[in-house]
Amino acid sequence: MKYGINLLLWTDRMHDGLMPVLEQVKAMGYDGVELPMFDPNEQLFTVWGKKLDDLGLERTAVTIRGAGDNPISPSASVREAAVTAMKKTVDCCQAAGVSLLAGPTHSAIGEFSGAGPTDDEFKWGVDTMQKVAEHAAAAGVTIVTEYLNRFENYFLTSVEQTVAFITAVDHPNVQMMYDTFHANIEEKDLTAAITAAMPWTKIVHISENDRSTPGQGHVAWDETFDAIKANDWDGWMVVEAFGLALPAIVAATKIWRKMYTSEEQLASDGLAFMKANVAKRWS
Repeated sequence: MKYGINLLLWTDRMHDGLMPVLEQVKAMGYDGVELPMFDPNEQLFTVWGKKLDDLGLERTAVTIRGAGDNPISPSASVREAAVTAMKKTVDCCQAAGVSLLAGPTHSAIGEFSGAGPTDDEFKWGVDTMQKVAEHAAAAGVTIVTEYLNRFENYFLTSVEQTVAFITAVDHPNVQMMYDTFHANIEEKDLTAAITAAMPWTKIVHISENDRSTPGQGHVAWDETFDAIKANDWDGWMVVEAFGLALPAIVAATKIWRKMYTSEEQLASDGLAFMKANVAKRWS
């Protein structure tokens, strides 16, 4: 198992002020970090790849799509913009030494049509992702498709829908992630959902129901870890938590109050929580 933490707890961009945080995360015992990749600056991520190598930290990355590059837009030009944006992000992953690119790359986050997904939108989404998949393969990057809850998107909101999507894309470099926060809202049977997801899952986001310290809320953690172990899964477990550090992240995640002592405390407790649950079952 590898253990990571999403840097969105601290930042939505890479900058030199993060060095003490990264050194601290490494000292805690994390294997790597999940990089916010919202600015497709290949030169920037080349530099950061070297810095993370020097620190001995591996990395995954996370990105999003918006209204202007929505992969399921009825506009062919917008869908083409999505392909271009995804390819640029994949190039940044390659520059930074990232092999797993997570996030809701299937559609625009926070954009709603007032109805559920249509057959046309599904076809457009599959077509867009297929156009990116070969580029990702050539770069050594796997796109790890993340479904979100119904309040953040309408296109993919369950394991069942996500598996249907990636099987339709039908490319080894398009897989999925399982996020405990979204599943806690959307799945009726966590064991069944995890069992269905695990063959395709490259990353598990360990995220509490209130987005703060994992293990201190009401996510069904025993059922979750038991089901992951029952499927003999071994990959990246990444803490995803949010706070009040950045106005843009606050607005996007709807976190209006601080629910942990400090980012250091959350990171340390989150790692201990993951390791304890894995040791209990995988030893």
